[in-house]
Amino acid sequence: MFTKMIKSKINSTLYFLLKVFIIYVAIFFTSHADDPFKKNKLIAIGMDSAPVKIKIFSSLTCPHCANLHINVISKIKKKYVSSNKVQLIFIDFPLDQAAFNASKILHCIDKNKQINFLDIIYKNQDVWTAGTKIEKINDNLKDIVKSLGISSFNIDACLNNEAIADKILNDRINGQKKYSINSTPTIIINEKKFEGSVTFENIQEKIEKII
Repeated sequence: MFTKMIKSKINSTLYFLLKVFIIYVAIFFTSHADDPFKKNKLIAIGMDSAPVKIKIFSSLTCPHCANLHINVISKIKKKYVSSNKVQLIFIDFPLDQAAFNASKILHCIDKNKQINFLDIIYKNQDVWTAGTKIEKINDNLKDIVKSLGISSFNIDACLNNEAIADKILNDRINGQKKYSINSTPTIIINEKKFEGSVTFENIQEKIEKII
C-alpha cells in the first residue's frame, strides 16, 4: 500500500514537471520584450506606491513556504503593509500536481477571498495534502473553498481551465529564468534576490534599509 502511494505521487510529480519543461522550451525560443510580471494581474496586498515591493515565489505544498507565510509574512503584513511601506506580491511556483491544483483554485476564486484562502491553505497544509490520489486532495481543496462561504464554486471547471493553468506555469518559468530560482520559498525585494535565512528579522533589516 505504501509503495503504491509513493509510486502514485512520483508519477504525478513527473507528469507535472514534464509539462513545465515543455512550456519552458516554448518560452525559451520566444522573444518577450516586456516584463511578464507586468502583463499578468498578480495576487498582491499593499499599495502599488509602496517603496518596498516583495515578491514571494512559493509552492503551496512546501512546508518551508507554510512556515514563511504563517510566521514571517504575517508580521510583515502587520508592521509594514498596514503602514503602506511594503507591497507583498504572491507568485505561484508549484513543485507538484497538488500545489498546481491549489494554485489554480487560488486564481479562480473571488479576489477578496484569495488571501484568506492562502492563509487557510498554509495553516492546514498537512490536512489537505493528505491522500494517496490527487482526486482525494482535490476534494480536500473543495472543502477549504466551502469553508470560505463559496458554495457555487465549480472546482472541476477551475482545474480544467487552461488559461489559468498556463498563467501559473508561465509565471513559474519566467520567475525561474529572471531570478534563477532553484528552491522555494524565494524572496525578491525590489528586484533583488534575498539571500540568507528567511526570518522576519533578516527581511526587516532589508526593508528598513530601503525606507
